[in-house]
Amino acid sequence: MAKKVVVGMSGGVDSSVAAYLLIKEGYEVIGLFMRNWDSMLNNDIEGNPNLGNNICPQEQDYNDALAVCEKLGIPLYRVDFIKEYWDNVFTYFLDELKKGRTPNPDLMCNKYIKFDSFIKEARKLGADYIATGHYARIKGCKLYRGIDSNKDQSYFLAQLAPDQLKDVLFPVGDLKKEEVREIAESLDLITAKKKDSTGICFIGERNYQKFIQNYLKPNPGDIINVDTLEVIGKHSGLMNYTIGQRRNVGVSGFQYKHFVVGKNVKDNILYVAFGDDPETLYSDECIIDNVNFISPNHPAFCTAKFRYRGPDNEVMLEYLDNNEIRVRYPQKVKAVTPGQACVLYLGEQCLGSGIIKEVRKNNEKLWYL
Repeated sequence: MAKKVVVGMSGGVDSSVAAYLLIKEGYEVIGLFMRNWDSMLNNDIEGNPNLGNNICPQEQDYNDALAVCEKLGIPLYRVDFIKEYWDNVFTYFLDELKKGRTPNPDLMCNKYIKFDSFIKEARKLGADYIATGHYARIKGCKLYRGIDSNKDQSYFLAQLAPDQLKDVLFPVGDLKKEEVREIAESLDLITAKKKDSTGICFIGERNYQKFIQNYLKPNPGDIINVDTLEVIGKHSGLMNYTIGQRRNVGVSGFQYKHFVVGKNVKDNILYVAFGDDPETLYSDECIIDNVNFISPNHPAFCTAKFRYRGPDNEVMLEYLDNNEIRVRYPQKVKAVTPGQACVLYLGEQCLGSGIIKEVRKNNEKLWYL
C-alpha cells in the first residue's frame, strides 16, 4: 500500500513540482492549501484592498493550486490558520517592531504554522509524511542546504526542532530552480512561469509604511548624525527603518551616502552615518537568544549567516546561560541587526539558529542600538 504524503500547496511552481515528483515516486499524494491571512485586513490607508486587482493574491494562489492539483489528478483541501498565524507570527512581528528590532516572520511561520499547525492537520488526513516546496534537504532528522545555493531556504527553517523535521520531505531540495521550472513547463502547469513571491507575505506588493500604520501609530522623531550628534532630519517612525538601510531614510541636502546605523527606542532617535562604507556599520560580536539547535553538534567554531542573502562568516561560539550564545567574528561584519536570525552552519549542514539580541564591538554593546 502506497505511503500517503500531504503536500503544502502554495500556488507556486515549487510546491507544484514537489507534488508531481512525489506522485512519480509512487506516493499517494494529497494537496493542502493554507489560508494564513484574512485578505480583508489588507486594506491600506486609502481603503484599497486589492490594489486595483479583481482578485486578491491569496485567492489567486488557491486557484492556481487547485488548477495544478486537478492537472495532476490529486485532491486539494483548504484549511484556515488565520488565528494561529495572527497569534504566533503577526503579533510577534508587531512586538519586535515596537522594540526597534527588525523581525523575520518567515522563521516563525515555519515554526508555528507550516511545521506545526499544518502537520497536525495533515495527520488528520492520514499523512505518513508531509512535504513542501522548500529548497532544503533532510538526512535523518538533520537539515542541509538545498543544492541550489541561490535558492537555498535552510535559513528560514533554522528555528525548527528536530521532531518537526521527522517524516518531512523536500522533493525539490536536490534540484536547481531552472530544473524545477523546466519540469513544470513540460507538464504544462499553470504555475510554470509564475513569478516567485518576495517580501513579507502578509504585506505583498503593498507600501510597507502604509500597511504598518494600520497597526502601529507613526511616531516621528529626530535623525542624528552618529559622528557629530547633530540633528540632520526627521524620521517617520523607527519601525520603518532597519540597520544598513540607505534608501528613503529622510535625509536630504547631503553630498555623501548615508546609512542607518542604529536606533534609540527610548528617545525615539534614528542614527545615521555618512560615507561609502562607514566603520560604524561594523561589529565584531553579537549575543543571540531563543537559541534552537536542530543538530546535536554544538561546535565552538562554525559559520553563520546574519541575513538570508548574506555571506557565510566564520564565527566562534561561546555558550552562555539562559539559552544564549556569544557569537564572535573578529574579521568584523556589516549591518548585523537585532531581531534578525543568526543561522549557524557546519559546511552544508544547518545546525540551528538564534535571534540577534544585541550587537557589540570592542567588548562593548553599541550604545546607539
